[in-house]
Amino acid sequence: MINSHSRHRDIILILIASFFYMTSPMLITPIIAGFSETLGANGTTMGLIGGIMNICSLVSRPIIGIYADKISKYKLSFWGIIFIIISCLGYILATNSFIIAIARIINGLGFALCSTCMSTWMSDLLPQEKIGSGMGIYGTMNALSMAIAPAIGVYIYQNFNYTIAFSLALFTAIISIIIIQFVKDKDEPIITTNTNFKLEIIDKNVVPIAFIMMMFAIPYCATQSFLVTYVEAKQLNIHISLFFPAYAIALLILRLSLKSLFDKLPFGIFFTSSIICASLSIYFLHTMQNNFDMLIAAIFMAGGTGIINSVCQSTALLLAPKNKRGLANSTFYIGIDLGMALGPIIAGIFYEHFSLYLFYPLFFFTIPLAIIGFFFYHQKVKNIIN
Repeated sequence: MINSHSRHRDIILILIASFFYMTSPMLITPIIAGFSETLGANGTTMGLIGGIMNICSLVSRPIIGIYADKISKYKLSFWGIIFIIISCLGYILATNSFIIAIARIINGLGFALCSTCMSTWMSDLLPQEKIGSGMGIYGTMNALSMAIAPAIGVYIYQNFNYTIAFSLALFTAIISIIIIQFVKDKDEPIITTNTNFKLEIIDKNVVPIAFIMMMFAIPYCATQSFLVTYVEAKQLNIHISLFFPAYAIALLILRLSLKSLFDKLPFGIFFTSSIICASLSIYFLHTMQNNFDMLIAAIFMAGGTGIINSVCQSTALLLAPKNKRGLANSTFYIGIDLGMALGPIIAGIFYEHFSLYLFYPLFFFTIPLAIIGFFFYHQKVKNIIN
């Protein structure tokens, strides 16, 4: 039996490991499109390379969801980080866009394994009444890496070169795999005597939550991949690298301020405020002319995508019994995968085929779709209660 002190220690180690594994691909996300362009890729191919990692995650996620509740979370997380390490080596050695695409696919598999299994690992260590606040902290660590890492990646690219950025991504993945060796609770699967096996690749109750998350992720991930290109094309005198730290600071303040409310307030309140913030973020990205405008956009994006991410994940976990949290988490991350895959691809199409003035206004299509997803979620919850 693992005591509470050891459990607390394991939670801290998983939080740190999750920060470093997430940092690796996020360092690469904002610069991979530009790197592929230097090797001859056009706008559409740049977008495809930016999104193919998450297409791979999306394809592999249902399979991972099946086994996430049947195999040790440690083992699956270990192999996930190994794949991320291999992908980083691929970026370093790449000489054409085809090699980059292969590395992105491997990275996608590693990301799918780590994101599903580490978050489930974390949730299994938390008491039921603390899942909201606990996963809020976990989400904060991931969101911070998703905000800080792109800024570091852009800075290294602008001041040094791509190889150094890819090498740093490799180093952070190695740190993560070392840290998880010290977690005592490997989260072995719960053995049951139930012989009525039912193959499930998604949790139907979580699908509306996954769809909502996808709608929020599309403009966020499009911004991650194309903000540098967008600002340079508009010839704006803006320090792009400030966007991600501003997002991180705003998110940290919001998450810590709202920590006690994640387990108390209904989903609808968080959803409504996040919709408003996401809309304002898109507006300010469209109209920005200086650093102040960009910082306001970053703050609103934190209040939108950053907050709804944690709320959606904890809601997904609460909709499932403990022995099916892996499946619920997998379904939740399918929504993120779709958003992260479609965001850069849609951005690439917008960038190549539409006026630059329309680039961000076109992303407003995600707002009404997210609202439709919320109504489906509300109906699903009513059916569960009844």
